[in-house]
Amino acid sequence: MMEELIKKAEEKGINVEDLIIFALSKEDPQEGVKLRLVLAERYMTEAEEYLKKGDAVQASEKTYKVAEEIVKALAEKFNLSEYQQAVKEDRWHTYTLANAAIKLSLKLGDWVKNGWNSAYTLHVWGFHEAKLDLDSVKNLLQDVRKMLEESKKILP
Repeated sequence: MMEELIKKAEEKGINVEDLIIFALSKEDPQEGVKLRLVLAERYMTEAEEYLKKGDAVQASEKTYKVAEEIVKALAEKFNLSEYQQAVKEDRWHTYTLANAAIKLSLKLGDWVKNGWNSAYTLHVWGFHEAKLDLDSVKNLLQDVRKMLEESKKILP
C-alpha cells in the first residue's frame, strides 16, 4: 500500500523525500540537513556506478540529484529565503534552487555555483536530451564531487 501511495504522489509531481525531510526538520532542523547530505553521498555513489556501467544518462541524473540535495541542505542550514519558500510550498522549484545556489556561492565560494551549473548541464543535456558522452559526464561530475566534498566541511 505504501509503495502505491508513493508512486501516485510521484506521478503527480510530489517529491515524497522532500515532504518527509521537511516534516523531520520541523522538530530538528539539523536532521533535515544531515539526511540531505546522506542522500547526496548515496546519489554520488550511484552516479559513479552508472559511469562504470557506461550509462551516461543515469549517471547524469544521479549527479544532478547530488547537487540538488547539497543546495537544499545548505539553503536550510543558512535559512535562505528560498528554503523558507520551499517549506511554505512543500516543494522546491528549479529556479528556486538556482537562486539559492547563486546566493550560497556569494557566501561560500564559486564551488557552489560551479557545481550547480555543471549539475544542471548534466540534468538537461545528459539526462533529458541524452546528448553527453561518458567523458563529458565524467568531467562535469568532478565539479559536483568538489561541491559535495566542500559541503561536507560545512554541513554536520
